[in-house]
Amino acid sequence: MARVDVVMPQMGESIAEGTLSKWLKKVGDVVKRDEPIFEISTDKVDAEIPASTSGTLAEIIVQEGQTVPVSTVVARLETEVGAAVPVSSPDAAPAPAKVEPAKTAAPAAPAAAQAAAVGGAARGGGGPPAKPASRGTQATATSSGSGDGNGNSLEDRLRTKSSPLVRKIAAEHGVEIAGMQGSGIAGRVTKRDIMHFLESGGGVASTSRPSMHAPAGLDSHGVDVQPWAGDKVENMSKIRQLTSDHMVLARRHAAHVTSFFEIDLTRVSRLRQKMRAQFEAQTGQKLTYLPFIIRVVVDALKQHPVLNAAHTDTQVIYRKQYNIGIAVALDWGLIVPVIKQADDLSLSGLTKALNDLADRARTKRLKPDEVQGATFTITNPGVFGSLAGTPIIPAGTSAILGLGAIEKRTKVMAGPDGEDVIAIRTCAYFSLSFDHRIVDGADADKFLATVKRGLETYADAEG
Repeated sequence: MARVDVVMPQMGESIAEGTLSKWLKKVGDVVKRDEPIFEISTDKVDAEIPASTSGTLAEIIVQEGQTVPVSTVVARLETEVGAAVPVSSPDAAPAPAKVEPAKTAAPAAPAAAQAAAVGGAARGGGGPPAKPASRGTQATATSSGSGDGNGNSLEDRLRTKSSPLVRKIAAEHGVEIAGMQGSGIAGRVTKRDIMHFLESGGGVASTSRPSMHAPAGLDSHGVDVQPWAGDKVENMSKIRQLTSDHMVLARRHAAHVTSFFEIDLTRVSRLRQKMRAQFEAQTGQKLTYLPFIIRVVVDALKQHPVLNAAHTDTQVIYRKQYNIGIAVALDWGLIVPVIKQADDLSLSGLTKALNDLADRARTKRLKPDEVQGATFTITNPGVFGSLAGTPIIPAGTSAILGLGAIEKRTKVMAGPDGEDVIAIRTCAYFSLSFDHRIVDGADADKFLATVKRGLETYADAEG
């Protein structure tokens, strides 16, 4: 018999660590090759990790809830001699033989915050102290060297080598990362660290004084929440913490304004009904309203490019790719998979991409690059009955479109002779949240008007 190390995989170029959120097997269980063995959460995606070889789970080293560097040995499989398959990537650093289990994390602070897809947070200033790295992590970091020859310690270098997004957030708020104690590998400053630091009043952008209405000992960002007798308390899931981080960052980052249009989808509804049976027979895919909407939205983005843009402090970046993020509600949180190059896809192509991404999101089989790179986002709370909403713009984009419930309404319309008639029409409210720093109200409304016109004449265009 031989033992094979199971390691924390690297789920993306910029990802340095992952949280082992759940073991799907227990010690003594037989594991087949490619069978999911544990679940991980990173700052990009939740995923199930398959076994690289068949065998028996002989030892679990990293416990549920622990966050460890990529390539850390998390378990060992016992296999037949000769069946061993290397599981570490060629670029990964050697993994430590054992990681000391970390204490179970306390529930995340309510003000902390999101998902899917942005950087992390540093505690400092008046905020709570950062969680120290585990002893195993510290040992790994210090063993690789003590300095760079210029008086900078390894910890300082790792802090300043935080992810590009963390460095961008720090630069925008005048925060010096090297002076902070992070909770990541060897003190590396993470997304959660920088968010906690900013929420506690740190940084140039956070200069407001404590509110006169705040309880003693708390600043204007803090709320003292304690469980009462009989309350149920549970730790936030990793995806809920990341969603929280991202939402607070996105809300702080953009100047949010929302416009609303009512759109008549009667013609789209009739076309969908007409082609539905044949479409589903040919493709095996259920035809919804969303592919029609995405096609019209992409055409509108081409006519109003600032809605497909991003920006720095001094520049507007007009994206030439049309990557549409679609918010998917899961039982354990929210995730936004991205349809890349949506302008190249037909109606059936969009339908297949939508269904595939949604299915794999629900089964935790998305890859990190499939939840990154959105240039515009669509969220559809209408499926739950919501008439309208004011969605938060994902960081790094300039707008998000919210779709309200599609329902039949009575409308006053012009009859054959110009007289007023009452008609039953299929309608929905569309809301567009946009970043007023680069998108003016007129631009947003012109975009929505283009979407409205495109959908209300769609059947003619297809006929």
